[in-house]
Amino acid sequence: MELIQSQVQRLSQQQLQGVELLQMSAQELESYLRELSQENPVVELEEHFAPAQESPREEDLLRRLRWLEDNDRQNHYYQHIDEEELDPLVRVSGTGGLEETLVRFISRQLDRLGVEEELDRAVRYLAACLDGGGYLRFSLEELSGQTGIPLSRMKRALALLHSLEPAGVGAADLSQCLELQLLRIGAEGPALAIVRDHLEALAKRHYRAIASALGITVEQVREAEGIIRELEPRPGAVFEQPEQVAYIQPDVFVAEEEGRFVARTRGGERPPFRISAYYRDLLSQSGEQEVREYLTGKLRQAEGVLWAIGQRERTLLRCAQAITERQQDFFRLGPQALVPLRMADVAQELGVHESTVSRSIREKYLQCARGVYPMSYFFSRSATADQSGAAVGGTAARALLKQLLDQEDKSRPLSDQKLSEEMERQGCPISRRTVAKYREKMNIPGASGRKR
Repeated sequence: MELIQSQVQRLSQQQLQGVELLQMSAQELESYLRELSQENPVVELEEHFAPAQESPREEDLLRRLRWLEDNDRQNHYYQHIDEEELDPLVRVSGTGGLEETLVRFISRQLDRLGVEEELDRAVRYLAACLDGGGYLRFSLEELSGQTGIPLSRMKRALALLHSLEPAGVGAADLSQCLELQLLRIGAEGPALAIVRDHLEALAKRHYRAIASALGITVEQVREAEGIIRELEPRPGAVFEQPEQVAYIQPDVFVAEEEGRFVARTRGGERPPFRISAYYRDLLSQSGEQEVREYLTGKLRQAEGVLWAIGQRERTLLRCAQAITERQQDFFRLGPQALVPLRMADVAQELGVHESTVSRSIREKYLQCARGVYPMSYFFSRSATADQSGAAVGGTAARALLKQLLDQEDKSRPLSDQKLSEEMERQGCPISRRTVAKYREKMNIPGASGRKR
């Protein structure tokens, strides 16, 4: 036997909360803090969130404790729910949107399963890494290296995530997503074989080729297609609520200072809530053991949220500063000056994982003298390179194309070939086919359709 000392990084509840708050938009964060202030009496929102509330009396506190013992398992917003509430469609608000989010929906299911703590945290971390469609786009090896969670536990966590609702959540790609859904309903045979190995051929309607490869009839392929079409290609989409955002609240402001453009976050140094002095005093003065235990838990929760919000603010600011530094010409000259920028580039510069950058810019907006832009707008791959070898971003190429189309003579509109030649003349050499692709993405018809 041998005693070996080693360091192991563990994903704490505080870090998990930091990941969760990082990907929240400004509106989602406000909503979360309002909910928190309702169930945690030590949280006092600042004026821009809610008016100050009168402190409840000490007797009220005991009543809250008894209620929370039945309804609040982890001193967080996760609450017990009835079986039918596991159906996301039950949680439809009066405005037609869903009150639930995908991460919360998964977390509620975990609350009821009661799995071991380390596995529970790993599953919640994976849930926080899902994109809007419910896909896990990062490899387990990457995430294991980032968090220090053993790869074997990550694999168990992913298997558990795959077993939760909605069916198909946590898949790496469309093929696996559909496969998970078919396995959930017990469907086997042609449908399962097609989604595993012949999905692209099915999309192109190569029925005979699929039938020949699987040794079945064309009619059986069509029947399998009918089953596959009933599946959900984006299991997380039901939780997306783009229509519910009534207004855009910029998270980052960019202004010129001494000849350089600099980013500042909206929150600054001011925290969005404070911890009630009344309850701090009550904790130190009360002789009631129940009250002390209750307040200690609530105080720790509030301090943890404050820490996570501070982390969110710092990470968002670092990402915004990196974007602003790379896109200085955009703020001076406009969209045509956007340079290619990948999330991986910013992640490498900041020394963080690409998923951290992805979560940081999710539903975040930047305001500058030219208007308000989603932060994702500043990321694009290279569309081409000019004669000097300098890369031209796809966003900049589309902006130049839009400008040419707006300025053309509508009685003699330019063909795609002419547009390609003019863009090359202006230092953005892209092919006629790429011009057509960008034009179609902007829902702009060809030359004959634009003629007046």
